[in-house]
Amino acid sequence: MPEQTVGIIGAGIIGMAIGRELVHRRPGTRVVVVDKEDRVAVHQTGHNSGVVHAGIYYEPGSLKATLCARGRQLLRDYCAEKQLPYDEVGKLVVAVTPDDVVRMDALAERAGSNAVPGLRRIDAGEIPEIEPHATGLAALHSPHTAITDYPRVAAAFADEITAAGGEIRLSFPVTAVTRASNGIRIGSDAAAIVVDRLIVCAGLHSDTVAGLAGDRPGPRIVPFRGEYMLVRPEKKELVRGLIYPVPDPRYPFLGVHFTRRVNGEVEVGPNAVLAFAREGYRRSAVSARDLRDLATWPGTWRMARRHWRTGVREVHGSLSARAYMRAAQRYVPDIGVHDVFRAGSGVRAQAVDAGGDLVDDFRIHRLGPITAVRNAPSPAATSSMAIAEHVADVLEREDE
Repeated sequence: MPEQTVGIIGAGIIGMAIGRELVHRRPGTRVVVVDKEDRVAVHQTGHNSGVVHAGIYYEPGSLKATLCARGRQLLRDYCAEKQLPYDEVGKLVVAVTPDDVVRMDALAERAGSNAVPGLRRIDAGEIPEIEPHATGLAALHSPHTAITDYPRVAAAFADEITAAGGEIRLSFPVTAVTRASNGIRIGSDAAAIVVDRLIVCAGLHSDTVAGLAGDRPGPRIVPFRGEYMLVRPEKKELVRGLIYPVPDPRYPFLGVHFTRRVNGEVEVGPNAVLAFAREGYRRSAVSARDLRDLATWPGTWRMARRHWRTGVREVHGSLSARAYMRAAQRYVPDIGVHDVFRAGSGVRAQAVDAGGDLVDDFRIHRLGPITAVRNAPSPAATSSMAIAEHVADVLEREDE
């Protein structure tokens, strides 16, 4: 890539990682990151539970599988270099029914194909050796699954961008993207910048911003709110690391689980409730524009027809703490509804195609000098540095 200006829309961890990769790989390249918020890592990165995934769940050969494995290694080394939190607390994926055991064994085969480090199957008697208060018929133990602080990682990436001469322009809501003779014009309400290349990493707004740049409508972002409970201090030591259910293979969500955070707190969650606003962190949040986007996308209705029963269960758990914790207690019986209180929430930018399928893999579109990251849900934070390498490789190949 010759010396040029590269614009990045989105100051979450993906945008920051790509900016950092570009300034290091091609010294002299001017990187300008813009974001509508007044600080970096506000939305999905800022509401992330901090898990560094080991690659158990992902289709072998997919971008998720490949980039998660590479990204975990890069992130581990980066956190060590920058003295950022990184703790391999380990994860149990616990089967509590015979059907769970069948799906867990299939998951173990997939994890083996992905070369997940140190993964092993354990029986019911071994579960308490790792998590004394967990229970189940069997489990997968991933000792190298870790936790970190993704907002701090994103902030460290941002520092490297600016130290290399790049620019991060905040409070810059993008309203237009147009191609001109001298490059690509990124317009905001009060200002505009011109760049040679543009990378869209707009997270919850990735489809609408990519649309401004001329990309096709699909897949459309359908927001799902994930709500958390926080375990009261007197019970938080009952969970040492991460305790997950065996996921339903129909969905890219991993189910309500127990997560120890780097600050010592233990969360329960998240669920996955359809949100009526892209930034709908509260149940009361409703956006007319976002509702219109949902209602006019055929995939929304096809998804709803297939999965409405699951949606009803998720809403019930959202409204009833007792129902929410009833599911979680199957894995840690000693933590019940009176041992938790409602905490924060996040919103997952889930891409849904026109046929109603929830897009599982990362999806990146190319439009000449414009690259649009259209689907980057979990494990995108884990994979962020590898996603950055992947995008930079694509740009370099085009310049050869």
